[in-house]
Amino acid sequence: MRSSYLTDDVTFLLKDITGLVEPLPASQREQRIQSGIHYSEMLPLEYRPTSLYMDAYREALFHYSQSTADAVCRAAEKIYARKGAGVVLVSLARAGVPAAILIKHYLKRKYDTDAPHYAVSIIRGRGIDRNAMDYLLARYPAESLQFVDGWTGKGAITRQLSAALESYPGVSPELAVLSDPAGLTDLCGTHEDILIPSSCLNSTVSGLVSRTFLRPDIIGPEDFHGAAYYGELAGEDVSYDFIHSVEACFRFDIDAPALPRGRTGLEEVEEIASRYGIADINFIKPGIGEATRVLLRRVPWRLLIAQGRRKDPRLNHLLRLAHERQVPVEEYPLTNYTACGIIRNLADV
Repeated sequence: MRSSYLTDDVTFLLKDITGLVEPLPASQREQRIQSGIHYSEMLPLEYRPTSLYMDAYREALFHYSQSTADAVCRAAEKIYARKGAGVVLVSLARAGVPAAILIKHYLKRKYDTDAPHYAVSIIRGRGIDRNAMDYLLARYPAESLQFVDGWTGKGAITRQLSAALESYPGVSPELAVLSDPAGLTDLCGTHEDILIPSSCLNSTVSGLVSRTFLRPDIIGPEDFHGAAYYGELAGEDVSYDFIHSVEACFRFDIDAPALPRGRTGLEEVEEIASRYGIADINFIKPGIGEATRVLLRRVPWRLLIAQGRRKDPRLNHLLRLAHERQVPVEEYPLTNYTACGIIRNLADV
């Protein structure tokens, strides 16, 4: 699978489906998802950020590069303490890819360890790419594999990974993330709901690679899961701008993260569902990163932000998107999260 990343930074274990699938705008895709078609059987039409939104992204990068770098350093130290120099980084495409590249760069600079890094697909409700797992386990010891993602939302992918890896003895199901506001793992850089700036954009900060795809007419039984390459967006690609901005802030004597809060993110999401009468918690996407994704590629109903944070410049990109898409913004007594996106139930329209 091609990408705009250097081949030394990551190998994508994905089938290139560029040109084989017509991307759909958010409204059409949302209707199909809510009618029962699985999200992995479609590709979203990539959001082309406006100049105002790119200004907000750059502002977010300015505000959060240091906290993201600190989270990278802490997560990398924990990974190295557990796995040592033989670690193999396995990122969950695509949000995990920039995080794992940064962890790889930190390990190289701090410990002179050149950790292999592969990106694989895991899909909620469909599981992990078994062909990719077979590929990795034919080349590396099971105990050397370390899965990496950007952040936790409700923990759906964390639970999906744990279930999938029951079939692979010796492979640790503990997911390393930069930000764990859901309070699900010790293998994280922070339990705070920080904005990882790569969540502000889609493919243009992820090597120009789409989200992953799985449909039997295109992905055969021997194929890796699929993804498309958006070469037409090369002029807007800021993948390495993000990497370089964050790693310029690396500190090699970083302290430990704060302990997680008392309740889990899932408990908070269930409370939000009760408050707004939402029967399916999959319509609720907690955390700054997930809220950004709702505004970028779903049909949003409203945006919740923590009380007193409406004028926080670190949320400018979210408020900009909400304004562009005419989405109501409400302050809400969030505890685990700074923001939460809620998808519109089209059955109610």
